Amino acid sequence: MTYEIAHDHAMMRRALDLAAQGPAADANPRVGCVLTGVDGTVVAQGWHRGAGTAHAEVDALSRAGGRARGGTAYVTLEPCNHTGRTQPCTQALYAAGLARVVHAQSDPNPRAAGGADWLRERGVVVDGGVLAQDAAGLNRSWSHLMTHGRPWVTWKLAATLDGRSAAADGTSQWITGVDARADVHLQRADSGAVLVGTGTALCDDPQLTARRPDGSLYERQPIRVVMGQRDLRPDARVLDEAAPTWHLRTRDPKEVLAGLAQAEVHRMWLEGGPTVAAAFMSAGLVDEVVAYVAPVFLGRGRPAVGDLGVTTIADALRLHTTDITLIGTDVRITATVKES
Repeated sequence: MTYEIAHDHAMMRRALDLAAQGPAADANPRVGCVLTGVDGTVVAQGWHRGAGTAHAEVDALSRAGGRARGGTAYVTLEPCNHTGRTQPCTQALYAAGLARVVHAQSDPNPRAAGGADWLRERGVVVDGGVLAQDAAGLNRSWSHLMTHGRPWVTWKLAATLDGRSAAADGTSQWITGVDARADVHLQRADSGAVLVGTGTALCDDPQLTARRPDGSLYERQPIRVVMGQRDLRPDARVLDEAAPTWHLRTRDPKEVLAGLAQAEVHRMWLEGGPTVAAAFMSAGLVDEVVAYVAPVFLGRGRPAVGDLGVTTIADALRLHTTDITLIGTDVRITATVKES
């Protein structure tokens, strides 16, 4: 049997759109599935809504009835082949009588991989790698955790045009405008954890929750992580009941990321001050920088990042810019560290 590449791509793009509806900060990857009948028409579709809920394939199969028998499943991630909170999706697809399975990204999770081979051994036609890069980009931080054993770290900074994160008297609210601050809260809501050092927690007393412009909380809140050995004040806002809080009494970024990896956090939003930021940067543990630059000059004040050990321009840490967006009156620059 021959298969139309254009049709496969169209169905997979539909599956990717479904996958994007899943929660970005969930412990599980975002996955979408489209089921077509023997004539190639769509009979059902589904997506994964978070840990503990049905996987995309099972969600779609529950809507298909028997109409998918002999047809094709388009899945953005190789069907899982292990028993976790749910049963293996490979078994569900095989039992439903699918003749063919097309997947995008191969599963980088060694515990769940092998689904494609399992299906092939039972006579199911399996084609992988269709729009694989698009699928990998959708689950970039989750894939990073699977392959590197630690969360993807995004360092957020807000700075003036002359690179200051606070004025000479220590004040820093607010360098950027209301639109940029709202964008930061959206980014927090899509992260599994948000981190500051004890210095920031003591000086600024941030709540570190993800809030809408009206002040209400987003449904999903990141773990609030405070890194450092100093005690926090008992009435610190970061210790309220709005979200879980970890106080990790260490100055070692690797220890922090190891703990978050065990909790299946795959994206950490780093909001620490210049000392904490320098610690992560110097250790090679920052994967991405999101800089909100305000059209403001201070002349003096705290720099956005501490000493990185750079003494000559040849040793400067140069990033790869992936996006530049005007947000209100501020500019958001997104860049990845080339090594990542």
